[in-house]
This record gives sequence, C-alpha cells and structure tokens, in this order.
Amino acid sequence: MTPPRGPDHYCLEQGAHMLDRNGPLKGLRVVEMAGLGPAPFACMMLADMGAQVVRIARPGQKPLFGMAQKHNLYDRSRQTVTLDLRAPDDHASACALIERAEVLIEGFRPGVMERLDLGPDAMQVRNPALVFGRMTGWGQDGPLADRAGHDLTYMAISGVLWSIGPEGLPPPPPQNIIADLAGGGMMLVSGVLAAVLHARSTGQGQVVDACMSDGAALMMVLQYGLKAAGLWDDTKRGGNVLNGGAAYYRCYETQDGGYVALGPIEPQFFAILLEHLGCAGNPLFADQYAPDAQGPMQAELARIFLTKPRDAWRDILERVDACCAPVLSMDTAPNHPHNVARATFVDTDGILQPGPAPRFSATPSDLPTHGDAGQTSVNAVLAHWS
Repeated sequence: MTPPRGPDHYCLEQGAHMLDRNGPLKGLRVVEMAGLGPAPFACMMLADMGAQVVRIARPGQKPLFGMAQKHNLYDRSRQTVTLDLRAPDDHASACALIERAEVLIEGFRPGVMERLDLGPDAMQVRNPALVFGRMTGWGQDGPLADRAGHDLTYMAISGVLWSIGPEGLPPPPPQNIIADLAGGGMMLVSGVLAAVLHARSTGQGQVVDACMSDGAALMMVLQYGLKAAGLWDDTKRGGNVLNGGAAYYRCYETQDGGYVALGPIEPQFFAILLEHLGCAGNPLFADQYAPDAQGPMQAELARIFLTKPRDAWRDILERVDACCAPVLSMDTAPNHPHNVARATFVDTDGILQPGPAPRFSATPSDLPTHGDAGQTSVNAVLAHWS
C-alpha cells in the first residue's frame, strides 16, 4: 500500500494527552532523561511515531543558547516531569516510572546513571525487560569514553570529517547532522526498537550502547568499500567521486548567486543532463568517468550554469531525469512545490518545523507540538501506565 501524500498523512485528531498520541509505536512506554542533542532527537522520533515518552528534567534545566523551550524542537510531542534525582522522594518517583516503562533513554557520560543509582544493573532488577538506551559520543568504554566532545569531534576520528571539503582548506563543520543525528540519534532509535522486539518476545531487556563515533564510522561503509577496491584515494580531499572530485556530482553557482546540486552519476541520466544543457555530442563529455576529464568538464559546467538564474535551471531540469535540484535555504525550502504537496513542513503555533518522518499508511502520526508540550506529574503518568 502506498502511504498517503500531502497534509492528510497526519492524524489530525490529536489526543489531549501526550501519552495518547497516534502512530505505529502507540503504547510503547519510554522514560527519557532530559539532555542535549541526539538522545532528545531519538526520543522525538519515538514520540513522533506514537510512543508514550515522558521526560525527566532536573530543576532549572533549560535549553542551550538561551532560547525559549518552545523553540527547542527536539523536545516536541512529549511532556516533562521535573525531579531532583538526589532527593529521596524524587529518586523513588523516577524509579517508579522506570519500573513501568519498556525503554529508558539517557545521554549522560558513562557512570552518571550508576552514580544516581539508576544504572542498568539497578533498574533491570526492578524491571528485567527494560531496554536501557545509552547515547554517548565515545561509547561506554574505550580510552575516550570519559572525555567531553561534540558532533564535530566524534566524526573527526571516524574518517568522515577528513573526507569533507576542498583540498587545501580545513574541513568545514557539516552542522550536527552526521554524528549527532544520523550516527547517533537514529542509530539509537533502530537499536532500541530492535531490543524492544527481543524483550517483548523473551522478557529479557538489555543495554543499547549507541556511540556517535561508531555511528559516524558506519555512515562511511560505502567509502571504506570503495577504498578497499582501489576506487577511493584517501589522500585526495575533495577529489573522489562523492566528495567533489566528479564534475557530475557537485554543486554549481548560477547567474543570480544561487546554486544547483548536480548528481547524474548513471550514464543515462548524465546523457539527459547534457541534452538539456545543449551539450549532447560535445566531445568534452564523451567519457563521463575519465579522471583526467573531470577538471575540463567541471569548468565547462561551471560556465554553463552561470548563464541562467537558479530558478530558470530548476524549470528546465526538474522536469526531466537530470538529477538536478536547486539548493534552497531554510527560508525557501518550505515553499518548494514538492515540499508543499507532501506537507514536509508544518506550522505549530507559528513555529515552522519539519513534520514527522517516515510516513505510515495504516498508523499515521499526529501533528507535532512545538518544543514545550508542558509539564505533567508522576502520578498522572503512573495512572496512565497502571
């Protein structure tokens, strides 16, 4: 069955309670230790898919950069209980929540949960089927396990960062997408859900050690294969097929200062591109993959794309299989007709944000809240989970 497209793919009848959201994970009970970055992103994805996620925050905990909680969109679609975990009564409340959960997710340095007497050994005695999801930069062991870091440093030791950017310049920070989110939060989601399947069938919980440096390395599995095959030169930054060395797989500036992204790797798509650029039969493009042809082809493509504005190229090339798209900013991306048709972005109380992904035909997700879905109480959660 094809998932429905457009605004109707969201379930518009949201439950009044954050523990009554719709989606394929409806009913999955998750306790989240409020933190930063990939662990909240993972919990956001679980909540987007209908899981009953409850955040435990410490008193006075606030988002980074001084922004209001409603703008901290990683925290969307779930409510918060505020507990001082060093106070006996609040610690007991946290334990009561964890005892009734299927999943616990935390993103602290190794040993923090143990020092709070909330580690996996203590909690799995109370709840043997508990899946204990642990999100760290360096993993639960290894010589760097106790060191501080962020997305940029985690990907730095994986081979990812070295491969990004042009030769002769420092690697640019590719935002916090590769290690934090792709190699971190999404790995945690897949690991936790796999462990939940195991726990539901066996009654046995386990620890999921999601490490951002591991996950970032896994994102490079294709490149390590190409290197082993002699098809990737690790000494050439910006000189390989997927990182700028191929004329047919890179971005080009347009007449108005915009950019287009070009990616016709396959010969049939490259031929379509050449046809619509008026270059069919040009001997300069006769051997698409020849290493010594990349420089001249790149120079000619750069010249051609500078002859028209970005949107003019969009009108010409988006209608055919040329594998070309305009490079859009956060301001302009929500207005692209494809994103509009699929309701890729949604407005929540005046805050524009990406909607849940992926999409489900039989169990569509609710629309998300913004980052402040409000407070709840331990008693209210326990009553719902009784």
